[in-house]
Amino acid sequence: MSVFSGMSRPMKAAGVALVGVAVIAAVIGGITALGGGDGSNEAGPSGTTTPPGSSSAPPSSTSSSATPPSTSSPASTSPAPPSPTSPGAGQPTSAGPGQPGQPGGDQQASNKWVTVRVFNNSTIKGLADRAAEDFRGGGWNVNEVSNYSQGIIPTTTAFYRPGTDEEAAAKQLAQEFGIKAEPRFEGIQSASPGVIVIVTKEYQSGHKGS
Repeated sequence: MSVFSGMSRPMKAAGVALVGVAVIAAVIGGITALGGGDGSNEAGPSGTTTPPGSSSAPPSSTSSSATPPSTSSPASTSPAPPSPTSPGAGQPTSAGPGQPGQPGGDQQASNKWVTVRVFNNSTIKGLADRAAEDFRGGGWNVNEVSNYSQGIIPTTTAFYRPGTDEEAAAKQLAQEFGIKAEPRFEGIQSASPGVIVIVTKEYQSGHKGS
C-alpha cells in the first residue's frame, strides 16, 4: 500500500514534491562531499616549500671579472759594470823615465809640463846639454838648449816670471837639482815664456837635491 493512500490529491502532490526535493538535496550533498575529499588530496600549499637549512636565494657566485693580483717580476737590479775612471785630483800620475808628468794630475806632475829652456853660461862645452839631459831624465819638458853670453851669472839658476805657473815649476826644479830659483832679471824679462835655466861652471851633471 502506498504512503500516499488515504491522502487527498493536493496532499499527494505536495508529498511527491517534498520527496523530490529531498532526493535532489541528497544527490547534491553526496556530490559536494565527494568533491571536497578529492580537492583536499590534490590541493597543496600555495608556495614552494623550502627545505630546512637552505636559503631561498641561490648562493652568489664569485665574479669571474675579478682582477688577479699583479705578478709582474721586479725590475732588474743587477749593477752595471764599472767604467774606468781617470785618477782624481791629488793622486800622482805615473810617467815613464824621461817623460813629463801628465797635465791635470797632482801639482808636481803638472809643474813638469811647463816649458824649460837651458842655457850655458860657462866655458865648459856641452854643459847645457848635460844639464838638459838631467832635467829630461827627471821628467821635465826641456825644449831648447843654447848658450847665454849676455853677462856673467854667479851660479846655476832657474828663472821665472812671478805670478805664473813658471814660479812653482822653477822652485820645484831648483829643489830637485840643488840649484837656485829666482825671478827673471832685466836682461831676460822679454824672453819667451817658460822656465829659463842658466847653468854655470859649478853645475854638477846628474846632481839631484833632496
